[in-house]
Amino acid sequence: EMEIEINDSLMRFFDHCQKFVAFVEENDTAMHQVDAFKEGPEMRRVVEKVADVLCLPADELNADLIQVAFLTCSYELAVRNVTSPWCSLFSEEDAKVLEYLNDLKQYWKRGYGYDINSRSSCNLFQDIFQQLDKAVEESKSSKPISSPVIVQIGHAETLQPLLALMGFFKDDEPLRANNYVRQMHRKFRSGRIVPYAANLVFVLYHCDQANTSKEEYQVQMLLNENLLPFHHSNKTISIYADLKDYYKDILQNCHFKEECELPKNNNTATDEL
Repeated sequence: EMEIEINDSLMRFFDHCQKFVAFVEENDTAMHQVDAFKEGPEMRRVVEKVADVLCLPADELNADLIQVAFLTCSYELAVRNVTSPWCSLFSEEDAKVLEYLNDLKQYWKRGYGYDINSRSSCNLFQDIFQQLDKAVEESKSSKPISSPVIVQIGHAETLQPLLALMGFFKDDEPLRANNYVRQMHRKFRSGRIVPYAANLVFVLYHCDQANTSKEEYQVQMLLNENLLPFHHSNKTISIYADLKDYYKDILQNCHFKEECELPKNNNTATDEL
């Protein structure tokens, strides 16, 4: 009986950001690191190995076909809990290479590769804090909380840029086609960050026994039901005012329209790392 509001501008912000669409989504050169890795030595070894197993000439296979086979294996295992015959083509090392290929794509298209990837999510980020602010104000005035639970439904493409905007899972060195070995222990692993049914939860607490009024409202974040440590404290609970202060620049200075409008004299994507 609940009314469901569809707000694509909030949850599919990437479709409404002209700069992202032009510079990243529809720009053939934006994924140059991904394309380079497909032609690099790691992927070449996987292609040659699979071709040998299938008794095919290596030039009849390419990275895209290998990725389709690997994803078929992955999906059948994840969705149906069966070991697909396609899985027999790959070793654990092959899987790590193909995981990196997918992480590269997510990094450059939805993560830290270009600033606009994450900056385009600022409307959603600000909306979350506006809802938390509203709950704090209602609590302070002893009013019933008008929206004790708010659920927003999106996709991995919604969640990944938001987490990047907040600075989570950022490596010291960007993911590139030529640093696969150095990135073996990377933080940015999209399969762990946005798996099936990925979810990000903000929990606001009213603490009756707080020592000061500032400590009265505190917040936790959970990603996929696991507590996330905050950057400013490395703790899994934060005073709400401290969290707002840490993200003050984004909350005050990220304006979707200005962030997403196309420059008048620039038609190519630029590396904004």
